[in-house]
Parts: sequence; structure tokens; C-alpha cells
Amino acid sequence: MNLQFFCPRWGSESLSCDAFCSKVKQAGFDGVEAGVPFDESERQAMQTALHQHQLLFTGQYWQSFEKDFTAHKEAYLFHLHHLAKLNPVKIDAQTGKDYFSFEQNKELFDVAAAFTKETGIAVAHETHRNKALFAAHVTKQYLEQIPSLNITADFSHWCNVAESFLEDQQEAVSLAIKHTVHIHARVGHTQAAQVIDPALPEWNDALQTHLQWWKSIATHHIQNNKEVLTITPEFGPAPYMMHHPSTKEPLADQWAINVWMMNYLKKELL
Repeated sequence: MNLQFFCPRWGSESLSCDAFCSKVKQAGFDGVEAGVPFDESERQAMQTALHQHQLLFTGQYWQSFEKDFTAHKEAYLFHLHHLAKLNPVKIDAQTGKDYFSFEQNKELFDVAAAFTKETGIAVAHETHRNKALFAAHVTKQYLEQIPSLNITADFSHWCNVAESFLEDQQEAVSLAIKHTVHIHARVGHTQAAQVIDPALPEWNDALQTHLQWWKSIATHHIQNNKEVLTITPEFGPAPYMMHHPSTKEPLADQWAINVWMMNYLKKELL
């Protein structure tokens, strides 16, 4: 099985597309995970940078802002088609809302399925707080009733929501593993969706818990003859990254952590 690692644009927005892509390539990533600018010149610059540095692209949708469901659904489809302009290998989507009904969120999943049928671009629905798949027990219900649903596994959110390492929700986690087509490799804990630095010994238990989940995903891919598993180390900047309360300086280096996580998983998952 081939692992493909994507670097998040999130946290590096101050760099130009070309400078960012150059840095990503030199670090050893296979691609970039990001949104697509709506400004035509910026979109062209992004497309050119990805091509020149021979990087793959995973699209990312996070703009699930509309409270009104009809407006939300229209915007969702608009964003999916906008991301498709850069021909992503797949799209990570923070689909739906935790306060939408089951039927409403299912309607959004159906929209994504129709989009995939039309374009050939797979949509992986992220297990993210505030979204449709915000918790393990809720996601289990969707997966049981929508067997074709593909997800982005970001179990750090679930740990935060459940204030646990999901010890009492193993059935839900096991089912989610079987539906995972993309990983957001961020380590969370019972009180936050991001540890300060996964390389520090005080966070080793959290790291090993997440690693076992990621290994199970990789094993499932191998057993089902899936050739590629895509992974985005997605440690973020403030407020995900803790910072000093007075100076506002981050307590760790976001870029270095994401590179460390990629290299760590290249050793642990291959």
C-alpha cells in the first residue's frame, strides 16, 4: 500500500502559493490540502505552484456557516464544484451541522454522493466538532444507515467531545475505521482536539492511542486491496495551538510538528 502525505495550507497563509509549495515539497510531502481561492488570479497561482512543484491536491471544505438548511445545501454544492476546478484527488468535507436533523444531514451526504457520481471525485466527510459527524455515537448511526458513506477520520475531535479516549465506544470506532478513506493525523486528548506536541513524553499515551487507530485503518486498506491511503498531519495554529497567555507566542512549532508527524507515520505505518 502507498501512503500519500498532504500538508495543510492552514497556518501558512502568509506564504505565497509558490513559496509554500516549495517548502512542502522540500519537506517530503506528496501534496497539499487546502481550499481554493475565489479570486481567479490567486486560483491560477495556486494551480501553477502545485504543477511546478509536482504536488497532489486534496480539496478542503469547511465553510458550513449557513443556519438555514436550504441556503446551506446550495452553498455546499457550490463549494464542492469550486474545489473540483483544481482536480483534487479527493475532497475533505466538514459536512453538515450538529443541530441539523438526521434527514437534513443525510440529504447533504446524498448531494455529495451525486457530486462524486458526476465528477468522479470522492468526498470524505470529516469527523469534526459542530458538523454532522461530531461524535462517535452519532457517526455510528449514520454509518449503519448509509453503508456507502466515506469519512475523514479525525478522532481527536471525538476524544474532546466525549472527554475520553473512547474506551467505551469501541464498536463505533471500529465501524468508522472501516469507512475511512482519509486521515487527519492530529493527536487530541480528553480536554482538547490538539496536544501541545505529540513528540513530548507526557503526550505519549495519547499518541499511541491514535496510532493504534491509524494502524487499524492502514490494515483495513491492505486487507481490502486498496492501493493508496491519504494522510494529512493537521496540527493547527492558534487557537488549536496553545499559546502563552501574556505574549501570545505559540508553545510549539506547528510546521515542525506536522513534518515530525509525517516522518513518524512513514516509519510506523509502512
